[in-house]
Amino acid sequence: MGKITGFLEYPRELPPYQPVEERLKHFREFTLELAEEKVREQGARCMDCGIPFCHQGCPLHNLIPEWNDLVYRGRWRDAAARLHATNNLPEVTGRVCPAPCEAACVINIQHAPVTIRHIEKEIAERAFAHGWAEPRPPASRTGKRIAIVGSGPAGLAAAQQLARAGHTPIVYEKQDRIGGLLRYGIPDFKLEKWILDRRLEQMRAEGVEFRTGVNVGVDLDGGQLLADHDAVLLAGGAAVPRDLPVPGRELGGIHFALEYLEQANRRVAGDPIPEEALIDARDKRVVVIGGGDTGSDCVGTANRQGAREVIQFELLPQPPEEPAPGTWPNWPMVLRTSTSHEEGCAREWSVATKSFSGSGGRVTHLHGVRVEWTEPDESGRREMVEVPDSAFTLEVDLVLLAMGFLHPERKGLLEQLGVALDARGNVAVDGRFRTSVERVYAAGDMHRGASLVVWAIAEGRQAAAAIDADVRA
Repeated sequence: MGKITGFLEYPRELPPYQPVEERLKHFREFTLELAEEKVREQGARCMDCGIPFCHQGCPLHNLIPEWNDLVYRGRWRDAAARLHATNNLPEVTGRVCPAPCEAACVINIQHAPVTIRHIEKEIAERAFAHGWAEPRPPASRTGKRIAIVGSGPAGLAAAQQLARAGHTPIVYEKQDRIGGLLRYGIPDFKLEKWILDRRLEQMRAEGVEFRTGVNVGVDLDGGQLLADHDAVLLAGGAAVPRDLPVPGRELGGIHFALEYLEQANRRVAGDPIPEEALIDARDKRVVVIGGGDTGSDCVGTANRQGAREVIQFELLPQPPEEPAPGTWPNWPMVLRTSTSHEEGCAREWSVATKSFSGSGGRVTHLHGVRVEWTEPDESGRREMVEVPDSAFTLEVDLVLLAMGFLHPERKGLLEQLGVALDARGNVAVDGRFRTSVERVYAAGDMHRGASLVVWAIAEGRQAAAAIDADVRA
């Protein structure tokens, strides 16, 4: 696999980015090209390790060593075939996945893993550029109709798999465009939407039906949906965000992150936004509460909108810069600095927000306190303790709550179907993604809670395989 001595001969190399001052002027992707020879060299770094731990790191179990070797040898079409054998959306994961496969790479023991994610993106882009990603409609149809509620990565992956198996998947999406969080949750500077539209055209040609503007459970009763289809897959995501129930939360200028990001994506798409509903960071001091990927996306978006200052607060302590000994090949808890952080952001850890105050119904100040975390007890839990005399007040103009998501929306569809929930409020399933209601399945964030795009694709594929087997039985 690869070149046996490649990891010794070639250093890890990623494509460069546009300078910060240039990329902040637009919402397009800003990764520059890496010469094909350089990409092939990166493929050569994939060593002939006895156990490819990257398989363990990747929820899709992508055939990573195989397509790395094919790239090294210049066999791009074969590499595309191996990549698409396990991943319906490699052009997406090649852009937005945090790459747990790289964390598990054997060479990452020396902190210089194979550039798996970038190679994946290069393969996917060449597949489309050379016509290798052509539609693959089935030779015959089964006549089975499968309803898929939600058009995020889980729903799309399941729909494509079911269509190729000969069934007729109908994807119901409450928004006006297909894509779920890929469309309205991820900024264009990370994932331009023509990339998504390109894949959707392939899926339509394979027989996937898309119905937008249908909020199942509101516009269409869940029981009727089940009666009209041979099976139903719930793939609507974990839509309920974690709130911050402190005094002053009701003031104007405090928004959930996804509300802000969705509107920003709509503005990039050219949708008109009424002036009274506009959420704009221009010339504002913006505070993002939450230190994860969604918070980072808010930082990048606010900077592109012309924010005067961006500050990001995280309740937890700052992670270490190096992984703890013995972490590999598991995902390490380390400090991560995104390209959005590099564009301009003050980051502070161990900060708790106590309240907001304002004037004229709009937020003007955030009142916070520094906290410390105790050593873990016997159960592994840590207690948060406020640092004496550390209270502070900060002038703010816009506050974005990016503290994660709790569980799927229960009212409407889930109540109508009567599916059982687990202890966290997600849809409970068995080992074949079947819920407590016959012919109803669930996958992705609606089942596992807020997680990675790659996990959603993996579960969508697995659920589709289970549905295919059951409707044929």
